[in-house]
Amino acid sequence: MEIGNRHFVNGNPLLPPFPEHLRLAMFGMGCFWGAERRFWQLPGVWTTAVGYSAGSTPDPDYRQVCSGRTGHSEVVRVVYDPAQIDYRQLLTVFWESHDPTQGMRQGNDVGTQYRSGIYWHDPGQRDLALRSKQDFAERLAAAGFGPITTEIEAAGEFWYAEDYHQQYLAKNPGGYCGLGGTGIKCTD
Repeated sequence: MEIGNRHFVNGNPLLPPFPEHLRLAMFGMGCFWGAERRFWQLPGVWTTAVGYSAGSTPDPDYRQVCSGRTGHSEVVRVVYDPAQIDYRQLLTVFWESHDPTQGMRQGNDVGTQYRSGIYWHDPGQRDLALRSKQDFAERLAAAGFGPITTEIEAAGEFWYAEDYHQQYLAKNPGGYCGLGGTGIKCTD
């Protein structure tokens, strides 16, 4: 997919290589427009990009992903500086910004591409993701929510979404964002 290489909000590159001290994280939280905005606003996040992952079709486009036949999830890639923000903080934003109990949907957005997912890049991220899922599941259950349906898998290939999707809500301030949390916090 051909995309520009500058983040519309902060001007940093969207494409690797990234400075060596930075780390990658990848999350699926429903529609990637609102998810990306949540992360680009955080201090310590160097750049973000939206794309497709966790599916079977190489280099899919939006139309293919929306068909439900590629198996991909709409995801946001987060490139962050661990000296300024740690992975636990990113997980808190992830859990608190969407409803991880909805299965293949987020609000009015329905389909396999809108599922909740954490796609880890190293065993440390995996372990933190699994622990945070267990902790948040207990908080959700105490509030009457059903079980978490979030998939936690090793990060696979990240396929960039079309250029018009990148930082969409900054380019289109009145654009649709169906992202909403449960109101439950990760910590007291």
